[in-house]
Amino acid sequence: MQTMAWIILVAIIVVLALGGWLARKRWVERSRAAEAREAKFVAQLAPMPPGAAQAAPAMAAALRKDPGSLPQQKLLFEAAAKAAEAGEPVLSIQLYARLLARYPDSGFAGQVRAAVEVQKKKLAKG
Repeated sequence: MQTMAWIILVAIIVVLALGGWLARKRWVERSRAAEAREAKFVAQLAPMPPGAAQAAPAMAAALRKDPGSLPQQKLLFEAAAKAAEAGEPVLSIQLYARLLARYPDSGFAGQVRAAVEVQKKKLAKG
């Protein structure tokens, strides 16, 4: 009788743990979807940068070659931009160089080259 009670207790704990795991998994998926919708909405509201119209055909061509590379390109670009904002021109230049080395025909190439020139000037002044 006592063995049966322990088996039932373990089964209840397993079911609760599984339910909690599934609920958390759904919550994470919903959060990611909400963040993606928010980012898309904010991107629609933001004005288009001057070089974006010229970069669109090059980015489309790069995406046809490797459709999964855009998130990595964007992450590298944003990380380099944040390093530049933080006053780290060397790190920024290294990240921009890594972006150009991995994705030479990236749609961000024009913006990256211009940003590298700005960072080189900051580095020469400092």
